[in-house]
Amino acid sequence: MAKILIVDDEKSIRYTLRDILEYEKYEVDEAKDGLEALDLLRKNSYDVVLCDVKMPNMDGLELLTKAGELGTEAQFIMISAHGNIETAVEATKKGAFDFIPKPPDLNRLLITVRNALDKSSLVTETKVLRKKISKSYDIIGESAAIHKVKEAIEKVAPTEARVLITGPNGSGKELVARWLHEKSSRAAGPLVEVNCAAIPGELIESELFGHEKGSFTSAVKQRIGKFEQASGGTLFLDEIGDMSLSAQAKVLRALQESKITRVGGDKEIKVNVRVVAATNKDLRKEIEENRFREDLYHRLGVILIHVPPLDERKEDIPLLVDKFLKDIADEYGTSPKKITPQAISYLQSLRWTGNIRELRNVVERLIILSGKEITEDDARMYAGVK
Repeated sequence: MAKILIVDDEKSIRYTLRDILEYEKYEVDEAKDGLEALDLLRKNSYDVVLCDVKMPNMDGLELLTKAGELGTEAQFIMISAHGNIETAVEATKKGAFDFIPKPPDLNRLLITVRNALDKSSLVTETKVLRKKISKSYDIIGESAAIHKVKEAIEKVAPTEARVLITGPNGSGKELVARWLHEKSSRAAGPLVEVNCAAIPGELIESELFGHEKGSFTSAVKQRIGKFEQASGGTLFLDEIGDMSLSAQAKVLRALQESKITRVGGDKEIKVNVRVVAATNKDLRKEIEENRFREDLYHRLGVILIHVPPLDERKEDIPLLVDKFLKDIADEYGTSPKKITPQAISYLQSLRWTGNIRELRNVVERLIILSGKEITEDDARMYAGVK
């Protein structure tokens, strides 16, 4: 049942609103001023707050501000007999869901309450999903190498510094990029990923910067590129070492000037993105062999984070296996299988050239092909089929 708090210094209005809302099967609390309401907000969780603007002790706008500082998730609907455009705008800026004049039209009030409840449900749902996603994309490990990576993320993420992530395929570079975004001030914005190795060289510029209609044979309509799509958020350029020199030059200009030009266009478009790049290549060697621009390397690599291969952190394998057992069981809708310590030891003795990705595939294979418990014999039989 949705819970609503009515805040008004007039007892008759509180009584009328309570009567209507309880008839609609809502649970209702009352407060006669902002101070009393703030105390209730500290103690209880509400979905919607119906709040008068003009009240003694603490007015509605101040309560709205204080509630925001508390981190309350309730949607505020402001009600006032002294309403004007300025007050409504100020309330909206402070986070109010809506502003209704007194005496309120009861039909409009009920519709607004329902809409506010819908938004409250969406906010809660989004937070739950974010937690699930964050859990799914957690960086697992207690090794010194992984602690070093996590410490770097904590220090660098809140800044606007560009980051170059290095490490072999399957080691988890994309997880580092995701956490740099999630822990940054841009977390509410988009995280847009471009796999530079998967896009043909002749199409990479169109993918990154977009194109105008008719700029080439198959350009039948205008296309917005990844730089524009990521505006206000983070652009993750995965496998940047595979990008053509022509595209590298344009990326360098975009980083220098925060502007891009679509393929076939002449208009400069301002972009506000944080660029995080990753590669499994030795870019210093690529520079020596004239396959990568040194000036772009220095632009991208303000901060360098190296993700170690799994073979350099085998002490993390038990934790990783445990996570994969749970994740895969969730995907299959089954209970997680047990694995014996001997099977774990055997997995730790292997070489993992495919790193975390390979380990996950092996765990999934063991879940499918083994019995009720994954034994060392299972690991020897199925983990070797790589």
